[in-house]
Amino acid sequence: MDRAATAHRIVVVGGGAAGLELVTRLGNTLGKSGRAQVTLVERARTHLWKPLLHAVAAGSLDRAQHELHYLAQAHWHHFTYRFGEMIGLDREKREVLLGATQDDEGRQITPPSAVPYDTLVVSIGSVTNDFGTPGAAHLAVPLETPEQASRFHRRLVNACLRANSQAEPVRPGQLHVAIIGAGATGTELAAELHRTVRAVVAYGLTRIDPERDIRIRLVEAAPRILPALPERISIATTELLQGLGVEVLAGRRVSEVRADGVCLADGAFLPGELVVWAAGVKGPEVLKDIAGLETTRTNQLLVEPTLQTTRDPNIFAMGDCAACPRPDGKGFLPPRAQAAHQQASHMVGQIGRRLAGQPLTPFVYRDFGSLVSLGRYSTVGSLMGFLVGRSMFIEGYFARLMYRSLYKMHQSALHGHAPVAWRTLAGHSPPAWSRE
Repeated sequence: MDRAATAHRIVVVGGGAAGLELVTRLGNTLGKSGRAQVTLVERARTHLWKPLLHAVAAGSLDRAQHELHYLAQAHWHHFTYRFGEMIGLDREKREVLLGATQDDEGRQITPPSAVPYDTLVVSIGSVTNDFGTPGAAHLAVPLETPEQASRFHRRLVNACLRANSQAEPVRPGQLHVAIIGAGATGTELAAELHRTVRAVVAYGLTRIDPERDIRIRLVEAAPRILPALPERISIATTELLQGLGVEVLAGRRVSEVRADGVCLADGAFLPGELVVWAAGVKGPEVLKDIAGLETTRTNQLLVEPTLQTTRDPNIFAMGDCAACPRPDGKGFLPPRAQAAHQQASHMVGQIGRRLAGQPLTPFVYRDFGSLVSLGRYSTVGSLMGFLVGRSMFIEGYFARLMYRSLYKMHQSALHGHAPVAWRTLAGHSPPAWSRE
């Protein structure tokens, strides 16, 4: 009998940081040995670490140098890549249902299909939650994908070119940018934009005065920016941003996004043609009432401490699309990169125990702290007691080094420690198509 035909079928839907790390490790072990068929279902062709999206949007990072092609990763790490988007589940048949895919001209690439599984891991991340704010869905640019980040950067450069070439002077508010949501993404984008917009103008756009014509506003409904992080980080970051000239508007809620600016609930109007929506996250719409699985009001799959969904032990969920309870029973784990990374590592052991017929173990989250990168200006954050014996506030070069190490950890999970260390010393990123 064909060994592949009887191997346990593991399907991971979503190739973000957690999903790609999981299939890479499973492919290197179970897939390579033939103990399991490991399949990744992903609607994109390339992977980019999500915390880098703000740098792509600002134009300070070339996405082509950091993107990883799923097809190449699957080839070198013994798993199968299925190009497509999950549109549903058939729990009785144990199949993931995929919709047809089309190219930019509307021609079909792949037809509707079904991917059978014995163990399914859903890791499709989150999408921006605009809370039904009028105009937000059509006029504001979210930062969920590399394509959206690149789209915003093109709009930014086009706006500068348009303002420089028009017959009339730059209009008040024409080159103002409103960033809605002062979590990590919005805050980091504000700092990056302060530098990169001025760099664009410096390349011969002589009719634009950065100090007069360009303004960046960071709008947050909570009383302070970075509301999910310790207050000391919020205060330090606010001072740094204000020192750069970024206008921080905390405790202000957006009531409408218009083509010429943003309306606030208190009646104020912020003029500007460029709006980024980085406020709030929710699970993708496909998870809403999917196959009778239990979800939250924000479309996250409810999971047990073992990361199994509450109504189907054969389906696991991790990352931002999963509502994983805290050990103290006070809500769910935060949608943070370190939580997804830890869950991916835990799932490797869970699947090994599942194949061996052993009891599964609960996931234990360890908070290593929080870091916020303000580009070349600074990095601030805190290290938690698990690392340094107590909570410690850090900033400057050491904080920046720690921030960069998070990306190196992700790269090491995908390529191995030795290749990443060697290329770090050589000053290169792992190539997108070559074997590591």
